[in-house]
Amino acid sequence: MTPQQLRAFCLSFNAAVEDFPFNPDTSVFKVCGKIFALTDLGARPLTVNLKCDPEDAVRLRADHESLVVPGYHMNKRHWNTVTADGALPDRLLRELIEDSYDLVVAGLPRADRLRLDRP
Repeated sequence: MTPQQLRAFCLSFNAAVEDFPFNPDTSVFKVCGKIFALTDLGARPLTVNLKCDPEDAVRLRADHESLVVPGYHMNKRHWNTVTADGALPDRLLRELIEDSYDLVVAGLPRADRLRLDRP
C-alpha cells in the first residue's frame, strides 16, 4: 500500500479526519476526536499505529513477527505498529485499519455512534 492509498483508505471511513497535532509530518486519523491511525506518510519503511483487541494484538505479533510489533509510543496492550511496505498483504492491512476504526467507534458515547450512522 502506498502512502497515498493509506491516507485515502483512512479518510474513506465515515466522519474520519486527518489532523497534525504532534508535528507537520505525523498524520493522525481520527473519528469524533479519537485516534484510530497514526503514521508518518513520508517515512520509509511506511508504518502505521493501529488500535487492536489485546488478544488479536498478541496473535498478530506472533504471526507477523517483524511486520507487526507493539505500538511505538502507544499503549502496547491495545496498539500495534504495522509495517505497510508491501510485505503484509494489502487486504490484511485494510482489515487491520478497519478493525482499528471499528474499535474506536465502539468506544464512543452512544450519541456519537448514532450520529455516525446517519447519512
